[in-house]
Amino acid sequence: MARAVLITNPAAARTTQSAVTTVSDVLRRAGWSLEVLATTGPGDARLLAGYAVREKVDLVAVQGGDGTTMQAAAALVGTDIALGLVPSGTGNLLAGNLRIPRGAESAAKLLLSGRRRRLDLGRMERADGVHYFSVACGTGLDARVMAGTASEQKRRWGIGAYMATALRAMPQVRSHDFLITVDGVEYEARAAMVLVANCGEVIPPFLRLGHGISPEDGLLDVVAVRADGLFDSVRAVWHVLRDLPMERGNSTFIGYARGQLIKIEADQEQPVELDGEPGGTTPFTAEVVPGAITVIVPNG
Repeated sequence: MARAVLITNPAAARTTQSAVTTVSDVLRRAGWSLEVLATTGPGDARLLAGYAVREKVDLVAVQGGDGTTMQAAAALVGTDIALGLVPSGTGNLLAGNLRIPRGAESAAKLLLSGRRRRLDLGRMERADGVHYFSVACGTGLDARVMAGTASEQKRRWGIGAYMATALRAMPQVRSHDFLITVDGVEYEARAAMVLVANCGEVIPPFLRLGHGISPEDGLLDVVAVRADGLFDSVRAVWHVLRDLPMERGNSTFIGYARGQLIKIEADQEQPVELDGEPGGTTPFTAEVVPGAITVIVPNG
């Protein structure tokens, strides 16, 4: 009999008891042995996923948001245990990039019928230990938007809450001097935001950073956006929304680089985020972990 652990986050925006029951019923009707475990605080998902690894289950399903997902994924790095996603948070960035259905029943059925896909992760060492990100980490405007969006707004408006915070922040956006080191090569950039991306869509499926960004290529992509004030910010967003080719060089307002080991330093201390979760301040170093985890994704 196949065995699974379902990790739920009751604090996530759309993790209701009825949704948890729906997922549980789908798996049990399919003949799976299922243990449902709920988080009660930060870090719990990693501990619960570690328990699942020791129990040698076949699947760890996560019903929560990006933070809960990445905590669980951290415990699965380097194992063959599959990670299943039931999107229930605000952003659901990895689920969106992988086109996981948002409905609890549809996502649960995908756990049974989907295919296994090996994905890279980004890895970052911080003062409190090692952290991973699946979509992107960043510093500057994006980290301020994540930190400045209240939990109640996220529960009520979903990802729209982040967009509203970003719009309010645009008139005050200012660029800073960054030193970006990519596989030992240094680049100087003046930017309001520096993203280190593992997946291409930061707001799936609407906001794509550029073509060719893949969580299966063993590389991380750096995108530096220069903006000072509302006009520059709108121009940069318009450029990304139109999915225009990335520009290179110090004179452009969007710069691009790609590599395996990325170090970001700033002239002034800047906040850092990992998949929308707080990640301390600059400087930071991110490296790719090729084929770090196995995720259940739609067929095709």
